[in-house]
Amino acid sequence: MLFCSLTGCSESSTKEILDVNEMKVIMWDMMKADELYAMQQVKDSTLRIQQKNLDYYQIVFSNHRISRETFYKAYAYYEAHPLKMKELIDTLDQYSVRERNRLFLKYGQGSGSTPVPVSADSARKP
Repeated sequence: MLFCSLTGCSESSTKEILDVNEMKVIMWDMMKADELYAMQQVKDSTLRIQQKNLDYYQIVFSNHRISRETFYKAYAYYEAHPLKMKELIDTLDQYSVRERNRLFLKYGQGSGSTPVPVSADSARKP
């Protein structure tokens, strides 16, 4: 509390920031949007590079009912707090593994790939 009073941070300012669980899902969707854009760009090199990507991001923001400003404000907050950013990235990584495994179980039978353990501990278990 003393740190916050000295630095000027307030509880209300952190309440406005998207929490880790919200951010991980939004960032996951943004990564999928980037991948879609990259695949389309290979097929059509005439795509306007920036605008199409931003269009996809806007769809992600709309789907999550947030504004572009809200997302980037939260992202800037996480960048300014390395431990929170590490938590976000670790959570996003675990989420991506779970999503990959979910899709593998749903669609990947016989594709030659195998599910990835969610954590290092689960990789050690027989």
